[in-house]
Amino acid sequence: MKAVIHHGSSGLNGLRVSDVEMKQPGLGEVRVRLKAAGLNHRDLFLMEGRQAADRPLILGSDGAGIIDEVGEGVSDLTIGTEVIIHPTIGWERTEEVPEVPEILGGPMDGTFAETAVIPAGNAFRKPLYLSWEEAGVLPLSALTAYRALFTRAQIKAGEHVLIPGIGGGVATYAMLMAQAAGAVVSVTSRSEAKLVEARRNSLHRAFSSDGDWNEELEGEKVDVILDSIGPATFSQYLKVIKPNGRIISFGASSGDTVEVPLRALFFPQLSWIGTSMGSREEFAEMLQFMDKHRIRPLIDRMYAIDETRSAFQRMMAGEQFGNIGLLFG
Repeated sequence: MKAVIHHGSSGLNGLRVSDVEMKQPGLGEVRVRLKAAGLNHRDLFLMEGRQAADRPLILGSDGAGIIDEVGEGVSDLTIGTEVIIHPTIGWERTEEVPEVPEILGGPMDGTFAETAVIPAGNAFRKPLYLSWEEAGVLPLSALTAYRALFTRAQIKAGEHVLIPGIGGGVATYAMLMAQAAGAVVSVTSRSEAKLVEARRNSLHRAFSSDGDWNEELEGEKVDVILDSIGPATFSQYLKVIKPNGRIISFGASSGDTVEVPLRALFFPQLSWIGTSMGSREEFAEMLQFMDKHRIRPLIDRMYAIDETRSAFQRMMAGEQFGNIGLLFG
């Protein structure tokens, strides 16, 4: 079968499409014939961190397809079942947070292949209203957005949610989910083209990340900020967040180190909360929420498996608005 392999070099230099042996599912596993899969920034980080001596790895955390083989001990799933893949392995209950969640596509082989073998518990029935493209790009980004908004921030209808850096998968899901929950949503971006796209979604405000945020909001303060950027924008957050507000951090695209004046945290009694991925319980809740509100992923572009390098180059350039994905024949 065809698969997207990373081996022999770090970064995109180690990426290639190869023929590999198709695996058989073991005890408690199923094999899924993929119809579509989604790219994530996590894939880029993994490629950058891998060394030439590391074993070949099939990338990819997101995917949807049809079960074509069932391993021993699996009774609730059958061949022919259409499924969407929950990417986090072994994290069952929401409150039992693992030190580092194990994710498909590193360290175990992932979804950028014609078939993938996964634990049966990670195969959920595909929502009927979603196309294969939509289901394939949904899992990790939507799960991250759902946990950030509802488990960690515990947003309420009427609260003002600010999402810096609109355009990527998590941010666009968060925008759609927060609106569905009745929140007031504002976004920022350095790209005017992305702001134009974002304004198609009835936002409260959409403004440049490079400006004066307090001025752009006309002095209006926000309840929740979803932070995927880190040091490049963090100082702005402290200027526009309400007392008792919550900053939810799930990424660090501009670096890992943030300098924070502690008085700016404790006098207004802010909460700075970390989050990452999500549990099996949250994945089920997320699918139910999206089904209830008929939320559809915003797809930027789909590529054939042989075009995977081009897909990642688009992601690296930051050109996308929504999800980038792969289609399998």
